[in-house]
Amino acid sequence: MLYLLDFSVTYSAEMVQNDLFTIWAEEAGVALGAKEDGAIVDLWKCAGERRVVAVVDLDGPDTLDQILMDLPIMQKMGQHVDVKVTALRRYEDFAADVKERLDR
Repeated sequence: MLYLLDFSVTYSAEMVQNDLFTIWAEEAGVALGAKEDGAIVDLWKCAGERRVVAVVDLDGPDTLDQILMDLPIMQKMGQHVDVKVTALRRYEDFAADVKERLDR
């Protein structure tokens, strides 16, 4: 199942930028490993924002929840990370459904 994940990251006044970068570097290593393993289809850092967008291919919502809870950035500063999740459908499948309905 494909999901669009949109991560927005803030950090507390007590945290300095270098602290955030240390956590983000660990997170980047995990993310790139998941991309190599095929769980992440692709991911992007939004320029000028503390925001990352990813498309992931997972078994379902339980796996998604488990992975999100285990991410280093969520474990260390999850209260400062907002994740918007959108289930995705391949456009080819949608187009086939539309065509089938027209052919009825």
